[in-house]
Amino acid sequence: MSGANPAATALPFRLPPFSLLLAWAVLGLLVLCAVAPGLFTSQDPLQGVAGRQLEAPGAEHLLGTDGLGRDMLARVVHGARQSLSGAFLAVGLGLAAGTALGLLAGARGGFIDAAVMRLVDTLLAVPSLLLSLSVIILLGFGSINAAVAVGCVSIAHFARLSRAEVLRVRRADFVEAAFGSGGRFLPVLWRHVLPNALTSVLALAALQFGSAILALATLGFLGYGAPPPTPEWGLLIAEGRDFMATAWWLTAAPGIVTVLAVLSAERISRGLGDRR
Repeated sequence: MSGANPAATALPFRLPPFSLLLAWAVLGLLVLCAVAPGLFTSQDPLQGVAGRQLEAPGAEHLLGTDGLGRDMLARVVHGARQSLSGAFLAVGLGLAAGTALGLLAGARGGFIDAAVMRLVDTLLAVPSLLLSLSVIILLGFGSINAAVAVGCVSIAHFARLSRAEVLRVRRADFVEAAFGSGGRFLPVLWRHVLPNALTSVLALAALQFGSAILALATLGFLGYGAPPPTPEWGLLIAEGRDFMATAWWLTAAPGIVTVLAVLSAERISRGLGDRR
């Protein structure tokens, strides 16, 4: 009997690397914390216990307690809802507005393309933190306004990438054939150009999700995000900075979770980019 054909016994797909699976697992766990925090802790993140201030991590309080006796595990777990929902809002705003602008600029060209790209260049020339603070000053403080500010900053990144992808796909033979056979502008754009330009944009969305988490934590640390006593990762780090010498866990716990979320989003972004 002849030997088996290696091509016939090969797997129909390639398993993703362990680091990518781990990134999805970490991000999925954090999303689960945001959706159902009661699965991970039964403690009240806002209610402190007198006489239990600044307790070190132990069996009763796995991540210790803060200066008001509140359980840090509960505050970090419940803080996932504030941080992740804000990041989703920011990325959704940037993805929708930026992709629409880039699609319009790349497909129409001419004056519209020049005007949109000059606006994008202007936004990219301003430091992202300064632009976010400017938007917050106009809208007011708060977690939603902070998310909107971070989303406005990301519009330029999505617009530039989506325009480049549209220009690449626009020159493809199947798009020219669609226009040549009498296809109208918007249907051809929706059915042929946009789906083939979305892969890189979705990879950028994953990367921007991590950047949004970090930006929102920065704004929360500076006091422009969710007001106290709301559990939010950046605010938790800010509250614990005065106790770093005696209660390191107050900053370490939310800081490590924030770093894990950002690194996981970055790894997922690279995984999506590799599938192009």
